[in-house]
Amino acid sequence: MHINIRKAIKEDCTRMMELVNELAVYEKAPEQVTVDFNHFIESGFGPNPVWWAYVAEADGAVQGFALCYTRYSTWKGQRIFLEDLLVTEKYRGNGLGKLLVDKVIEDGKGKQFTGITWQVLDWNEPAINFYKKYEGVVFDEEWVNCNINF
Repeated sequence: MHINIRKAIKEDCTRMMELVNELAVYEKAPEQVTVDFNHFIESGFGPNPVWWAYVAEADGAVQGFALCYTRYSTWKGQRIFLEDLLVTEKYRGNGLGKLLVDKVIEDGKGKQFTGITWQVLDWNEPAINFYKKYEGVVFDEEWVNCNINF
C-alpha cells in the first residue's frame, strides 16, 4: 500500500469532518460534534488560521489526519497541541498513525517548539498502547481537564 503524508488543504475538509464524526461515534459522543462546517474551514484556511493538519492518503483517498494548533506554556514555551489523530478503522494498524505523528514531531522540531501535548480517553486502550510506543511519552495522571462552553 502506498501511503502519502501531506499538509491538509481546504479541499480535504469534507473528508476530515467525516473522520471527525467517525471518531465521535467511536468515542460514544456523536451528538457532541457541533462545529459548523464553514467555521471549521475558516479556522484552518481563512485569513487567521488557528489550526493546521496533515493527512494520510492511501488507496487514493484521505484515510486519516492529525490536526494541531499552537499551545503556549509559561513553563515550557510554544508546544504543539495535537487535537485529533485519527485513522479510519479500515486502515488502522497499517502505519498511517505513526507516519502522521512522526510528521507532527518533525514539524514541531523544525519550528523549534518544545514538545507536543495531547489528550487520550482513559478507556481507549488501543490509543494508549499506540502512544506508549513513543520514547519519552508521559501520561499525566495529575491534571484534570476543565471546560467552559459558550
